[in-house]
Order: sequence, then structure tokens, then C-alpha cells
Amino acid sequence: MSTPSNTPSDAEVPNAYDAAAIEQKWQQVWDDLDPFRADDAAVASGEKQGRYALTMFPYPSGDLHMGHAEVFALHDVIARYWRFRGFEVMNPMGWDSFGLPAENAAIRNNEHPATYTYANIETQADSMKKYGLSFDWTRRLHTSDPEYYRWTQWLFLKFRERGLAYRKKSPVNWCPNDQTVLANEQVVDGACERCGAVVTKRDLTQWYFKITDYAERLLADLDTVADSWPNRVVTAQRNWIGRSEGAHVDFAVEGRDEPVTVYTTRPDTLYGATFMVVAADADLAGEIVSDAQRAALEAYREETRKASDIDRLATDRPKTGVDLGVTATNPVNGEQMPVWAADYVLADYGTGAIMAVPAHDQRDLDFAKAFDLPVRRVVDTGEDNPEETYVATTGDGTYVSSGPLDGKTDKVAGIASMIEVLAERGTGTGTVNYRLRDWLLSRQRFWGCPIPVIHCPSCGEVDVPLDQLPVELPELKGADLKPKGTSPLAAAEDWVNVDCPSCGGAAKRDSDTMDTFVDSSWYFLRFTSPGYTEGPFDPEKIATWGNVDQYVGGLEHAVLHLLYARFFTKVLHDMGMVDFVEPFQRLLGQGVVVNEGKKMSKSLGNGVNLGEQLTAFGVDAVRLTLVFASPPEDNIDWADVSPAGSQKFLQRAWRLSGDVTSEPGVSFADGDVALRRVTHRTVHEAESLLDGHRFNVVVAKVMELVNATRKAIDGVGKGGCGPADPAVREATEVVAVLLSLVAPYVAEEMWERLGHSATVADAAWPVVDPALLVEDTVTAVVQIQGKVKARLEVAPDISAADLEALALADETVIGAIAGREVRKVIVREPKLVNVVV
Repeated sequence: MSTPSNTPSDAEVPNAYDAAAIEQKWQQVWDDLDPFRADDAAVASGEKQGRYALTMFPYPSGDLHMGHAEVFALHDVIARYWRFRGFEVMNPMGWDSFGLPAENAAIRNNEHPATYTYANIETQADSMKKYGLSFDWTRRLHTSDPEYYRWTQWLFLKFRERGLAYRKKSPVNWCPNDQTVLANEQVVDGACERCGAVVTKRDLTQWYFKITDYAERLLADLDTVADSWPNRVVTAQRNWIGRSEGAHVDFAVEGRDEPVTVYTTRPDTLYGATFMVVAADADLAGEIVSDAQRAALEAYREETRKASDIDRLATDRPKTGVDLGVTATNPVNGEQMPVWAADYVLADYGTGAIMAVPAHDQRDLDFAKAFDLPVRRVVDTGEDNPEETYVATTGDGTYVSSGPLDGKTDKVAGIASMIEVLAERGTGTGTVNYRLRDWLLSRQRFWGCPIPVIHCPSCGEVDVPLDQLPVELPELKGADLKPKGTSPLAAAEDWVNVDCPSCGGAAKRDSDTMDTFVDSSWYFLRFTSPGYTEGPFDPEKIATWGNVDQYVGGLEHAVLHLLYARFFTKVLHDMGMVDFVEPFQRLLGQGVVVNEGKKMSKSLGNGVNLGEQLTAFGVDAVRLTLVFASPPEDNIDWADVSPAGSQKFLQRAWRLSGDVTSEPGVSFADGDVALRRVTHRTVHEAESLLDGHRFNVVVAKVMELVNATRKAIDGVGKGGCGPADPAVREATEVVAVLLSLVAPYVAEEMWERLGHSATVADAAWPVVDPALLVEDTVTAVVQIQGKVKARLEVAPDISAADLEALALADETVIGAIAGREVRKVIVREPKLVNVVV
């Protein structure tokens, strides 16, 4: 949506509005008044209903950019609107201040990461205040403060106490550039989401959160937010959790006492299983390989480690593998099947082994073709036989070569029947599986929350006593921070070497730090009581505010942050610390700001500097441009919008407040009815539009009201009512209130010029008079032979007969009929008359 063309030219607007001076003036007023400080007591007592508005807090990697500007502008509309509607609004701000960017900058500059981090925080805080955001600054927090991460460590130990934090050795994603492990969710198209380096695999012992224990609840509870979260986010969460129903099937493997269990969603195709595939990097492959093939397996494993999971799962990638030199017994027909190791099976999927049914799975078929393995069709779909075409058939059909299932066509019944057979033989059971894997949270970097565990040769893993939290980071900087394949903390001997809390013997601290997603998984709870010292948050304040009413942020967090925050909330609910199971009631995801159709980039030369835009056009013009440009969820192309046009419109609105001549408190009831109707309809429509997050349309409605008010002021003698009419004051005050949602500085100036004290943020939401929403007349269109010939102003409740008579008596209509016979008149009162001649 572009800025309207009816904005005045520069020559029409007096050069009296000094944006920079006005911004400085009102920043000081807001600092003095502190109007956005949330009152816990007012909510707890029931005096006011509380609303918790939250925007995803930023990482302090420099000053604010255009993405911040958009999300903060959208979020502020909601928070300010709620205040106008009488809610006590908690709208806090903080910083997600641990992480790699600060650490990498510190290494380059030979300084401590905190120096870089906190300097950037102050820069961003100053910019946020300049940007006119209605944050409650008394609730400010930083996740890198010891008083915050003390409670991150406390929560880790409580999770560990419940069996939800554990350590294990497994193949993990390794970023060779940042020298740290990554969670699966942090690998995008085979590369590190932060630096873009190609991710490899390493076998490491790492800490995990057992998020899989909550897989079913994480999935089921999505139904409770499905109507208030973007559909794409809910879908992304469901897909990542990836629930599937199937069976665990036990295969006896040559030379192994215990059977190998595989998970399959199609146990009904077991008669078509002709070989087994084990993930090359799974421990199982090394356990069952024959001595003759062990060297070949190790060589293949080295190659496998060079490929990312994304590459390994690519359907167009040539299939590779190695015969493990052993066979497995198919539990339904007793056939001996060869067992192979391959990279297209992942170690952390199911049990790390699959039964291959090549006729009905293309990857299995491609593998069978590459190594001349048998293919057997067991479902006749009517398509050509995969044994001959090497094109797998995946549809439904008639079972063939499937023992007791032969001739049957019901897949659901076939699956159930085969599960019964397996259960009777003791070789399988029906089960549910999830794509979701446990959350890998260890990081081999310095600037993060230390893991509060001590490793003792005698006692093993020992929790740091709660009264010794926080375990603070030592003062490393420069070269001491450089990653070496292990955490820099491991070399900080004075810090890492400690006495065991259990036996008093020599021990070592865990030298890994936590993934920063741990910090951001509970920060929204800390905002309710940021200075609380008896726990991570005050239970009474949580009871007062509850979960977040409205969360605003980028959809790039559709899986990562949202999934982890949901997991934390459910665990805390089970611990009796919160009484809700979902952290965010409603979610608004905004698009991104691009330029010339592409993501902003220095290399492309299309970057837009927010600071320069603010200086050139003023805060209000930039905010209004971002809100007006499109619906929140759509992308904004900065090349297609006009902050200059927004600036001119705001000056036009500001001029209204200087032209009003009636006194504050005048009775609006005596004002011009026509203008009052426009004003009240604008407020009425704005309410539903704001509730529906159609902020850009609200701005358009305000622009229409400004135009109507200007015409009323300037049109004396031409139908206008003049600047002294109470309706002009009413309309201008409504403009100020509505504009304050997106352009707070202009709105404050208007409010003051209109004779009001304090701040427009404390004004009451305009009350709509229902009588002014009722139309006195409506426009009825008169058509002849389908072409419009006249327009009539008629009563909304006019009868069909009266409307027909009025239309046929109109001189323009009589002239258009020109004496021809009227064969038919179609009336759709009160808006249409169609005359057929």
C-alpha cells in the first residue's frame, strides 16, 4: 500500500514542524513521566485487567536495523492500543546477550565479550527510546548478567533432577568455522545458520535436554493455539515434531545375541523387505560388522563424516554403502537378508537401522539398483512392476506375495493385521515415532551460560550446589577466547579445577556453555519480576500476569525458539511453577524488509541504514511507512514505499491541531453531523481492524479522516463547518489518538497544541456514538440496459415500490429511456434499480 497521492506538496506545508527538536523534547517528557510502567498491584487487585505484550528481544550485535524498526513499530501499535482500551499493559524489553557474534568480535579486538555486548546494548537502548517505543524500562534484563544466568543454571539442574538433562556420546553437527557443535535445527541446507560454513559430523559427548519426552504434548497442544498463531508456524512445528504411527520390528542378526529393532510405518510390506540398512555412523554398524568388513566400514565412515545430514538425505544423491558381511532374518518369512551400512540412513532416526523395501521406496530402490540387491513387489498398484522399471510404487493397491495379506486391499487393516502377527510371534509391536530429536545444548565456546556440573573421577557427574550459583565466567579475552576444538574454558585452569562438592577430591568443572536458545526459552517469565532473588521468577507475579497475551516477532523462529520455549513452559508447569502449558496465547509474525526485491546486503549495494532514514525523515515518518506499507505478515520492499510522502502526510495532520479554535472540553454533540459521522465511523472501524492486526488499513482510515477534517476547516461557505466547530476539535483529537499508535511524536505535539496536558498516551479511547453510525441516506444506482445512468440519495429503509417510482420519475432516467417501452424493472432496495427497455 503506497502513500496517497493527495498529500500536499512541500510548498503547501509550512516549515514549522522540526522533527529532531520535537523528538528530543518528548523523549525527556516520557523519561520524566514514565507513562508505560506497568502496575502489578492494579492487576493483582482486580482494579485493571492485565495484558502482557511482548516482542522477541534482540541480540546486541550493533545498532537497530530495518528489521528491528518494523517489528517494534508493529508491536507498539498493539501495546499502545491496549492501553487506550483500559488494560494495564506490561510491555518489557531486554537483550539476548550471550552468543557467538560478541565472542568473535572480542577475539578480533582483544577484549572481553562483555565490553562489546554491553556497549551495543546501550546503543540499542538509546535508539529504542529515540524510536518512541512504549517499553516499561523498569523490567529491563540481559541474559548475560550473572543474576539472570544464575537462574538459567538453576533451571538446568532442576531439569537434570527430573531426568530431562543428560550427557551422552553421539554423532553431532560440527561447525568447523565457529568450532562448536550445533543443534539439528541450527543447520540450514547443510550449513551453519550463523556463519554459513559447511557442517560436518563429530562423535562427541554432549549435554541434551530430553525434549522427546514431551513430543506428544508439544504436538497435541498446538491445537490450542492453531487459531491464534500463523498457520505456517503451526504447520512447521507439527512437521518438525513429525509424529508417525507404525511398528517396531525385531530382526535376528547373525552373530548378535540381541535382535536389531527397526521402526517402520509400513509393517504390512515386510514380505517385500529384501535387505537391511544401518546408518554408517551408528554404533550398531560397528557392533555387528564382520571382521572381514571392519576396515571397509571404517574407511566408509570417514567419507560419511564429510557430508551433512541434508546432503545424506538428498534424493538425487548417488547411493553409496558397504556390505557389513552379516545377514538378518526376516521375521515373517524367515529369509536371510544382507545387512549394509549406508549414509542415507541417519543414526539418530529411530534405531539407526531400517528394513529396506525397495519396490515401494525410491531411495531403497536406488540403493538396490546400485548394489544389485533383490527387489520384490508386495503391493500391486496397477503401475508397472518396480522390479523391471526401477521406479518405486508408493500408492495403495492389492497385496501380492504377502502371505496372509494376499488379495486384500485395505492398507489400514493390512498394517493392523501384520502388527498382530508380529505381536503373536514376539517379534514386534505397534508404536508411535517422532522426527523430533533431543535438544543438543552444549557449546564449545566461552560467551554463554556455564553448565553447572563438576566432573569428579570418583563421583562422576556432580551438580554444583544451588547455594553456589551462579557459576560465573572467568575474565578471558583475546587469544584465550580462540576456539581450539574444545571450549576455551577448559584451558582456564584457575576456573576449571575445583574440589568435588561430594567427596572433596580434585575435580573439574564442565567447560561447555549452554546454547543461547536456553536463555531465551524462559526470559518472558523473568520479565514479570526481573529483580526477584528467591527463584527464576516470583510465582505471585506469574499468577498476576499469566502467559504472554501477544507475541510479535520474525517467522524465522517458527521452529527453534518457539519449540524450545513451549518445552520449557510444559516442564515448569509439571514442576508446579506456572499454571499454563503454552507460553504465548497469540503470535504475530512479521515479514522482512527488502530493497529492490532482494534481501539487503552490502555486497549487493542495496542496504538501507535505519539511522540515516530516521535523520532524513524523522522517527514518525519511518514508523508510519513501515506500518502502512503492507499487512504485517507481508514483506516490505523499501524501494516501493515513500517515507517522504509519510512525512508530508504527518505535517498535514499536525497542521490540523494548530487550526482548531474551539476550547478543550467543548461539547461535541453540537458539532457538524457530517464530520462527526466520519469521525465515529473511523473509530468504530479502527477497533475491529486493530484487533485483526490490519494496521495498514487503520492508517488509511486516519488519512481519510485528516482529509475530511481539512475540508471541513477550509470549506466555510462551501459546505465546510469551519475551525471553530466542535466536530473539528473532535475529529482532530481522534486523529491525534489514532496517530499515536504509529507516530507518537506528532501525536504528542497535536495533543499539546489542542490544549491538553500530560501525554496523549494517557488519553481515553474515543467513545463511539452508535447513532452516528447509522446512515441517513444511501446511494442507489439506476441502470438502463445494465449501464449506470443516475445515482439517487434515498433512505436506507426505502421500499422497493417507492425506489422504483423514484427512479422512473428521475429526469435523467426519463431522458435515457427516450420514450421506449419499459419491459421490466429489477429492484434491489435500497441500492440498485435496473431498467430493461
